Amino acid sequence: MARYPLNLPQQLKQEAEAWAQKQGISLNQFILWATAEKVGSLNQQLDDPEFPQITYRRGASGIPTPVLRGTGLRVQAVAIAHEIWGMTPAEIAEEYGLAQRQIEEALAFFDSHRAEIETHMDREVRLIDQAND
Repeated sequence: MARYPLNLPQQLKQEAEAWAQKQGISLNQFILWATAEKVGSLNQQLDDPEFPQITYRRGASGIPTPVLRGTGLRVQAVAIAHEIWGMTPAEIAEEYGLAQRQIEEALAFFDSHRAEIETHMDREVRLIDQAND
């Protein structure tokens, strides 16, 4: 294993130490784990550079789901509001307290990745149906 000297800002070091302690591991193990997780995420290259406001998050199911960056609002929620409920981008933006350009980008992403997002939607419907049986 290679050694690498690391200088952390004091506040970040204290927070990392606290998280490591909660996990029951050393600070060194925590930093290794956090770095491995971040590199793994970057290696997946899921983000589409044409849509900088959209990123992917793993939900409880572990499946990466596109969301509006910094909000946690799923693109499929925006698509449902627009496609099914007939809301305009301005109405959706007002409802969620976001900029209209964010909603427009989410809808453009939906149009570009329709099959992927509709698969997520279908999966949710099946899960709801199974839970109701």
